[in-house]
Amino acid sequence: MLNSIFIDRLKLPFRKEKELFSSLYNILGFYPHKIEYYKLALMHKSVARRNAKGKPLNNERLEFLGDAVLDAVVGDIVYRHFEGKREGFLTNTRSKLVQRETLNRLADEMGITQLVLSSGSARSHNSYVGGNAFEALVGAVYLDRGYDACMQFMQKRILHNLINIDKVAYKEVNFKSKLIEWCQKNRVDMEFKLVEQSNEPNGSPVFVYQIIIEGLEAGIGKGYSKKESQQLASKETLQKLRREPQFIDAVFVAKGNRTKMEEEPVNTVPVVETSSDVVIPLLSAKKIRKPVVVDVKKISPVSQNNEEPDEFDLSDITATPREKTREEIIAEAESAAFGGMDKS
Repeated sequence: MLNSIFIDRLKLPFRKEKELFSSLYNILGFYPHKIEYYKLALMHKSVARRNAKGKPLNNERLEFLGDAVLDAVVGDIVYRHFEGKREGFLTNTRSKLVQRETLNRLADEMGITQLVLSSGSARSHNSYVGGNAFEALVGAVYLDRGYDACMQFMQKRILHNLINIDKVAYKEVNFKSKLIEWCQKNRVDMEFKLVEQSNEPNGSPVFVYQIIIEGLEAGIGKGYSKKESQQLASKETLQKLRREPQFIDAVFVAKGNRTKMEEEPVNTVPVVETSSDVVIPLLSAKKIRKPVVVDVKKISPVSQNNEEPDEFDLSDITATPREKTREEIIAEAESAAFGGMDKS
């Protein structure tokens, strides 16, 4: 009853805008001051609208702002809730609370996804429309009512009603496994590179790992064990792949260049004329590695095109000794007769 009275007092001109006010109240727990922020937060880029100056109107800028505000608000909540916990634990907990899958699920449960103005193809190809709108909505709240309103929204509407922060904190999320699965699915090369290994003053070991994808530097993780540092590096890499389209494009360009080099044919196949040639099987594979091509019209150690002769010619292959000609016998006799005189 109170909601309807308040809406009537606003004297909104359109029924749809009244419905939007009512829906936002149910989601946020308060009424917007400047409805324009919230309309923009719920406008996907696929709608392709522009303002009077020709600039695009969509929720991407508010999504950027909301992402930063959400990290700060959730970090604040986690820091106060888990007193005495180390930085790695706090970072992992915050990451699980603000990861895209969590925000997407919240957007669906709260009815945010249904309010997003977008084309049908955008919804079918982008499973994170709701999660992106959730971040944009937080950005709108920050501009409209400030940081405290964002904190109140996350504490009372999200963590108190929809998420058990303790259960989320102690639930293991294997970012490394998710990244490896993505790389294998897309046939992308990936490796964990140990950048640094040192010890703190108290003797605790510290590891720094960086992930290399198709030769490109990706996320870096620092932790007190190899597992922890690789998990953090994997988490940062997944965020980079999700939030930076230019990086994922570079990855697949590098992959294309690599696979092209691997699949490129080797242009060293000899040209063989097959019109009048006969291929002779090799007698010994160990001694002779390439096939011998013989022209049945003319057998010559040098081809007509003045090419280099083969490693051997057919005269090397005989079943019985060849009989000497008359000229060869006379030449040998003369050599034997006069050769001795030259030596003296």
